[in-house]
Amino acid sequence: MIRNDALPSKLTLYLRRIYYYIKNERFSKKFNYDWNKTQTRFDIINKLINSKKFKSYLEIGCQSDINFSKIKIENKVGVDPQSGGTLRMTSDEFFSQNKDTFDLIFIDGLHIHEQVLKDIDNSLNVLNENGVILLHDCLPAKIWHQTIPQTHSSWNGDVWKSIVQSRTREDIDTYTIKADQGLGLILKRTNRDKLVHPINNFKNLKFKDYYNHHEKFMRLIDENKVLETIG
Repeated sequence: MIRNDALPSKLTLYLRRIYYYIKNERFSKKFNYDWNKTQTRFDIINKLINSKKFKSYLEIGCQSDINFSKIKIENKVGVDPQSGGTLRMTSDEFFSQNKDTFDLIFIDGLHIHEQVLKDIDNSLNVLNENGVILLHDCLPAKIWHQTIPQTHSSWNGDVWKSIVQSRTREDIDTYTIKADQGLGLILKRTNRDKLVHPINNFKNLKFKDYYNHHEKFMRLIDENKVLETIG
């Protein structure tokens, strides 16, 4: 979700919501996810680290170390332009100069489709063999949680569109774990269930599309099936 130090005023959020409603999309249906009943992202990350014997971890977007501080691993690097982690810079700056590779990469940076795609591609280039990429905020519950720009205090952004687009690629296998706001799971292997859908521009996908094709688009898996899925 959005970091507190970047939260626009209530008036700004309200005006943006009205504009979005008039100019973009009107849709009231929502999902009733209860994330308080699922594992946290750091629980899942630490289980992966322990099970797969991972040694190196990269986190993009550290938000005052809310997640980063709880990760237990031999070597970890955190990148954030504002707070937390170990390096104060943007993800683009980091990847342009980085020479290291990682077993597990967690992407929780700028929650905008285009930037998330860049972070995914850059992460794939530095991912070790049999490594794992996870992404936060992939399952917004209602339309206002995913608008660009932000229109609600609780904000996932349109990260979900990057998951849908990744689902169409041959060279990666993409899933969404039903836990902690939705955790994208990307494995560097042949796509085992390629999404075939008449989409011309992923950025133009609507929340209605996401709602109506939810299972198909997001390829949902239970939080307890993660290790089985990775293999």
